[in-house]
Order: sequence, then C-alpha cells, then structure tokens
Amino acid sequence: VLEYSSFLRPSNRGEGKSESQSDVDVWDILRKAPPTEYEKIAFQYGITDLRGMLKRLKRIKKEEKKSTAFLKKLDPAYQVDKGQKIKLMVEVANPDADVKWLKNGQEIQVSGRYIFEAVGNKRILTINHCSLADDAAYECVVGDEKSFTELFVKEPPILITHPLEDQMVMVGERVEFECEVSEEGATVKWEKDGVELTREETFKYRFKKDGKKQYLIINESTKEDSGHYTVKTNGGVSVAELIVQEKKLEVYQSIADLTVKARDQAVFKCEVSDENVKGIWLKNGKEVIPDERIKISHIGRIHKLTIEDVTPEDEADYSFIPQGFAYNLSAKLQFLEVKIDFVPREEPPKIHLDCLGQSPDTIVVVAGNKLRLDVPVSGDPTPTVIWQKVNKRNDLIRNNDDSLTPSENSSDSNTDNKLLFESEGRVRVEMHEDHCVFIIEGAEKEDEGVYRVILKNPVGEDKADITVKVIDVPDPPEAPTISNIGEDYCTVHWQPPKYDGGQPVLGYILERKKKKSYRWMRLNFDLLKELTYEAKRMIEGVVYEMRIYAVNSIGMSRPSPASQPFMPIAPPSEPTHFTVEDVSDSTVSLKWRPPERIGAGGLDGYMVEYCKDGSTEWIPALPGLTERTSALIKDLVMGDKLYFRIKAVNLAGESGAATIKEPVTVQEILQRPKFWLPRHLRQTLVKKVGETINIVIPFQGKPRPKITWLKDGQTLDSKDVGIRNSSTDTILFIRKAELHHSGAYEVTLQIENMSDKVAITIQIIDKPGPPQNIKLVDVWGFNAALEWTPPQDDGNAQILGYTVQKADKKTMEWYTVFDHYRRTNCIVSDLIMGNEYFFRVFSENLCGLSDTAATTKNPAHIQKTGTTYKPPRYKEHDFSEAPKFTHPLVNRSVIAGYNTTLSCAVRGIPKPKIFWFKNKMDLSGDAKYRMFSKQGVLTLEIRKPTPFDGGIYTCKAVNECGEAEIECRLDVRGNQ
Repeated sequence: VLEYSSFLRPSNRGEGKSESQSDVDVWDILRKAPPTEYEKIAFQYGITDLRGMLKRLKRIKKEEKKSTAFLKKLDPAYQVDKGQKIKLMVEVANPDADVKWLKNGQEIQVSGRYIFEAVGNKRILTINHCSLADDAAYECVVGDEKSFTELFVKEPPILITHPLEDQMVMVGERVEFECEVSEEGATVKWEKDGVELTREETFKYRFKKDGKKQYLIINESTKEDSGHYTVKTNGGVSVAELIVQEKKLEVYQSIADLTVKARDQAVFKCEVSDENVKGIWLKNGKEVIPDERIKISHIGRIHKLTIEDVTPEDEADYSFIPQGFAYNLSAKLQFLEVKIDFVPREEPPKIHLDCLGQSPDTIVVVAGNKLRLDVPVSGDPTPTVIWQKVNKRNDLIRNNDDSLTPSENSSDSNTDNKLLFESEGRVRVEMHEDHCVFIIEGAEKEDEGVYRVILKNPVGEDKADITVKVIDVPDPPEAPTISNIGEDYCTVHWQPPKYDGGQPVLGYILERKKKKSYRWMRLNFDLLKELTYEAKRMIEGVVYEMRIYAVNSIGMSRPSPASQPFMPIAPPSEPTHFTVEDVSDSTVSLKWRPPERIGAGGLDGYMVEYCKDGSTEWIPALPGLTERTSALIKDLVMGDKLYFRIKAVNLAGESGAATIKEPVTVQEILQRPKFWLPRHLRQTLVKKVGETINIVIPFQGKPRPKITWLKDGQTLDSKDVGIRNSSTDTILFIRKAELHHSGAYEVTLQIENMSDKVAITIQIIDKPGPPQNIKLVDVWGFNAALEWTPPQDDGNAQILGYTVQKADKKTMEWYTVFDHYRRTNCIVSDLIMGNEYFFRVFSENLCGLSDTAATTKNPAHIQKTGTTYKPPRYKEHDFSEAPKFTHPLVNRSVIAGYNTTLSCAVRGIPKPKIFWFKNKMDLSGDAKYRMFSKQGVLTLEIRKPTPFDGGIYTCKAVNECGEAEIECRLDVRGNQ
C-alpha cells in the first residue's frame, strides 16, 4: 500500500473549521470510488497510511444513535493543513456537564497546544500548530456517551526542486537518474514511457533515497532501457530521456608513420572517442613494456607511446589495440641513417636533402607536437649556417629584436625573412659538426611557413627552402540554427568552421541539452557528413539547446556556441466534424469541433478559407483567426460554387486542412415551413399568477418565414406580451403572468403559399376566494354540523377541496379538523363538554389554500350534562426546611500547580443559594475558581493553586428559612 500524506475534506459545519482548507472533496471521492482506485487516489491527493485510513473511514460510516447528552456531535471528519490550528466543537444538553477529550483513546491534558473552552452549552477543543502527530482519532466523552471524529493533517505538496537530466550511455553501463524534492524521505513514483516501475522489479531497477534526493538506478543497461523516464510527486513531474547505444569506438586521430634519426625522440599519438577505454601498445606483434626510455601515457582520450634516444633496434611496426574493441591502429617507425660522403678540402658548402627542386619540401607537424628538423651539411672549411623564415612580403630580414634590415641573401625580392639563430627557447637551432637541427617545441599555427637554411664558407654558399605545415583540430563552428520544429523533432543547420585545422573536416558531432540543465547529451556516434541533421525523440513543451563539434583527422574542435533555445511543439491536428450548417443567397454558415490533439503549443484559433470551383486560389473567409467553432461567411455572390476548408493554428503553425468535399452553391434553399412543437406544449400550460412565461418554439423553413401570433383570434398587444423571432425559432415572453393572459394562442408560419400553424393553451391560475354562506346547522352532544357554498372566485382552476378548522373560544387557537375535504358540509365530532367553539373553512385549488377563510359568526356551545362534583379541600403540607450540611468540608494539604477540589453536601427546601469564601473574601467573581452544584453536592475547583491560595475556605448556604456555614483549611505546598 502506498503511503502518502493523508487529507480528507474540511468540515463546513459548526466551528470545526481550519485556517487553511482544501478545495477538493477527497472525502467524497474516496467514499464513492471503487476499491481498485484507492491507490491511484492516494497518490494523486497525497494520502498516507491508506490501510489505516480505510479502517477509520469504515468506522465513520456507521450511523450513530440519537444522543441524549449531545445536542450536536462532532462532524465525522476534519482536515487541517500542517502548521495551522483547528477547533473541534460539540454542544451538550446540560450546560454544567463536564467533558473529557480523548486522542486515540488517551485523555488529552491542557497544554500550550491543546486548549479547552466552555461557552454555554458549547465545549471546544483547540489544537494549535498541528503536526502529523495530531493526525488521529478524537473523542468527546460526556458521562457514558461519546462523540467520535477523525482529524486528518494535510502536508504541503512535494515539489521537484532539481529535475532529472537526460543521459546517453553504452550497453552494459550503469545508469543513475537523480532528482531532488522539497521534503526529506518523500515517496515518489517512477515511470518509463508512461508505465509505472514497481518495487517488484528490483532485479531490474533499484530505488534509493538520500535525504531530499531520489535515485533510480539501472545497474546494467540494455537497448530496451532506452526511453523517457518520469518521476512524479503530488506536486510536480520531471521527465528525462535515456539513450542506450551499442558500444562503438571512434578514432579521432590515428597514429602516423615516423622517420627519425639517431638520438631523436619518436612519439606515436592517437585519440579515441571514449576517455575510459584502455589499450595496449605492440611492437612487431609483441606488447611494449615501458622503461626509462620508453614511456606509455593515457590522458583523457589521448594515448601516447614515447621513445627517447631512438636506436636502429627501435625500427619496427607499432600498433595500438583498444581493449574490448576490434581495432588495430598501426604505424611504422623508420630509422634514418645520415651518410655523409667524403668531402674534399676546399669544397663549397652543400645541403644534403633527399629532394630539392623548384617547389620547397613540405614537413607536416601536428599542433602541440615537437618539430625536429635535421639537415645534414658538408663543406670545407666548415660553413656558417643561417636560418630564416620567409614571409614573402618584402626583401627584409626580421632580426631577433624585431628590427628590420635589408636582406643580403634573399633571392626573392618579395620576401620578408626572420632570423632564427637561437640556441635556447621554444624555437631554436642546434649546430653539430656534420648537421644542424631546427627545433620547434609545441608547434603552433603561427609557426607555419617557409623556412630557408643558408650555408656559407669562403668557397661558396648553398641554400634550401623547407615548408613547415602545422595542422590542428578545426576551429569551433558558429552556433547552429534550428528550423522545422515539430512535436518531437527539429532540423539543425550549421556552417563549416572558418579554419579546418589544415586538414579536411571529416564530419560533425551534435549535442543537445535541456535549457535548465548542465548535462549535454551526444546525438550521433557516426560522424555527420552533411551540414543538416534531423534531431528526434525530444519531449514536447521542453526547451532545448544544440551545439556542434567539427572533427578532422587531428581531432575534435571545441564546441560551438549553443543555439538559440527552442521548444519542440507541433501544430494541432485538423479540426473535426467540419460541416455546412446553413446556406442563403449571400451567406454560408459553417461549424466544426476542436482538433483531437492540440499539444503543448495550445490553440490560437482557426483559419477559414474558400476557393471557387475551377480555381486553385484559396481566399481567407474571415479577417484573421477565430476562436469560435462556428463561422458565418458573408457577402458571397449568389450562384457561386465554393469549396471551404479550415485549419487550426498555434505557435508551431497550421494544422492539416479539414475540407468539404463537394462544392457549396450560394443560393437560398426552399424549405417547407414546419413547427417542431415541444412535447410539454402539446397540453395545457399551467402557470401561477406572477410567474414568468417563456415559450420557445423551434421551426424550419427557408427563406425566412413570416411569423404571426394570435390570442383567441385577436392580435397580441406588444406592450403586454413580448415576441422575439429568429431564423430557427420564435419566443413568446410574459414577464409577470396575469389571469387575463389565459387563453388559446395560435402561431402561424408563412412562406409564399405554404404555411404551418400550431395552437397552445395557457392557463393562469391564482389562489381561490373563501367559501360562501358558512353556517352552523346544528349542535348536539359532542357534535356540531356545518355547511357552506363554493367560493365565488375559483382562481381559474378547479376547487380540489376544503380545509375545516376549529378554535376554542377561550384560547382561539385553530386546529385542523379536515383537509382536502371535498363536500360542502361536515360534522365536527369529539368536542369538549362545556366549551364553546368557532369554525372556519378554507377553499383549495392547484395554487393552494385561499388567503382568507369563511368563519362562523356564532360559537357552538357544548352543553354539560349530569351533576357537578366538588372535590374536598385539604391543607397543603409545608415542606420548608432551613439549609443543613449533611457532609462537612475536610481540611486538605495539596501540591502547588495541580488542580484541586473542595467538596461538601447540603440540603434545604427551597433549594439554598450557595456562596464560597476564602478568608472571608467572596470568590464569586474570581475566574480561578469554578463552583459546581449537583444533587446537593457542592464542589469548589481551584485551578493550579499556588501557596498564596492557602487559607480558610467557607461554604455558606442561604434560603428563606435560614442559613448555614461550614469551613475547612487548605494548605498549598511548594512543588519540590
């Protein structure tokens, strides 16, 4: 059984009203609902302890017997909001009665939260700051009788303060949906695609609570777990989507072949889509074991194999194999041996490159990697090596201090050369005996260009140009644009990045998130080749954002800016039941019903259009949209044949069109006039004087017929009777009916030589006048004979009978002898001997009794018979007695703070008046003392006495025969 916060309807009777009341009568809903609906109602309205509540509900339904102690009992149930106060009130028959209040069978003691009040016959229990502990059964006990009720404390609705997030996982991965609610330990309902996930499915789903956080956990996800997951409370709903994909690994950057020289560094690098994927490196099929010279690293999605101080033994085929995937990324390491031929003495300098020609050699380096360019050189004497970066702007050399000097060695007058002759720094040159090394640490895009190396010695010079190309991941694309938004889909458009990183863009990756969320979810695993994509499986009415990544052979760009927020909404479905209601010479009346599906976008209105037969142009029939489900198209040309269609419109656009298949000809259709007389008008319509008469008679007939009303063959007076006619009915209206409005009414429809008529009879009735000529015919024994004649005015209705009443002359109180009596004479029997009686008669019809009655002028005297008995007289005994105490007051010693009573008993006739004194001071006006007197037992109650309340207490009884006193001593001890 679900456990939710319990609340039933608040009472609307008596004074048992809470300061906060619910508008929903859950009490009535539960009482009428079948047992199969209890759990659903419990969740919807937040009912806790459903099983216990139903037991209490069953007990409340029992009918209680009529009470003698209670004038008014407690209502069956009360409701109050948590933290508010409520008053429970009963009315007792005896104003001096003591009551007890019980909660779940235990007596309630007076405290700051529980307050008892006695006002006359009313006894009130006030509960302040109600909590869930006050949700209980309460009783008010008077003697042996009890009044029972249930108090239901309503908790505030549970709100979802942090919604669910969309998730995308691989098959077999753990899924954890998390949300946060407003109350700790609240119970929520989880659903998948609208189907509730029950706790019986613990083998699949696990539910977890941690304070205000709620979790749904799927340990090993499968493809079947994809869908929309919903968490519901009695105050909110949150929906998220789960996409489970087959495991698929993408290679963003594969390892590349390397050619390195001795003592150089070789770095194999690859990037895969999953940063959690591990792998192994192989050398000629055998696993590479890392050591001081060989390093293996894994940072995020990037895997590296670094070999320092390359030797000929390192030349081999290297492979990277991701664990769990059938991939094998391979590359070759080629060791370059520099062979320098013997250079004779006095030889001009020579640069030994494999390829020299008109086009410069090109070296490609990935941004962020190290570029090392070994250039073997020869010459005797040893040549001087100069490195320049050729910018091809003008014939200048840019020195290290950024000063410009004319170039002496440039053969291209349109180049701008930068000297690079540093032994330290990010960009540097290292000189060796037989070669020079050009190094760029962490290559950047600005390092791209043509580099020129120049050798000089006294014999001559040599030079070569080398092109360095730096490739990188693409720049992030611009924010995508959204179009073609539907119910759960949209089309995303984007443009290629402004810079592709020096490598062709291989494709794009698209991500989506909810506007209020921080979690981006990838929508595609295979790279998107096009510049558009149709995103699906979105939730209608939720605001989303999109962003895009560009991918080339080097890797994935940074994300683009997010798109403008958008909401998937769909146009409504087409309107239904589209029909032509009426046609005239210049108008067509149309009607329809709303679409079956409206969606989150709501409904802005309807667009009505028409098209002439033989044309394809649709013309708006109304200016703008109409919110009504009917329309009157005016100012049409008679004889035109028109097609009509209607579309529903909302924020998402227009729905499909509902059309009328056949063309409608604009012309009046001749229709024979005919009344459709309602059944209640086929018999006499009876109304009372002063009532309103409103007769509506529908009819048919085209063109619009002429309508004529007659009464008893005469034309109606428009000042007395109102007539309103329309194209479909005629109305006769009389604001206040009078007797003269009775008669036969005839209404006629006339179209050319065709007509129809109906007749209606209206009878206006009033109360009749009194009977005539009432007289007392005879009196004998205990009987009197009366007779009268019918009233002169019958109120325009049949006299149904008479009401006969009698009255004793002494009291003149009237009593009914006969009612609905049909004769005009009667005999009144069982009269009392010696009394005199008057008689009166009322007449009666459908409208009721006459306002006045016919009364006999002379009384009927019932004569006495026989002798008169005179009873003897006795002297009345005097029972008077002076007050006398039959039980004395007893000295008492009590503890301060606890209510105490002093009791004694007294007798006396007449009943004596009682006075209480403390130290000779009258206690009658002191609210701290309550005095009771029941059957001669006198009680003085002292509420929470203090030591100050100690002293001599005196009880004094006084009546007209005398008085008596009795006293006692009360000691009040301090509470240790």
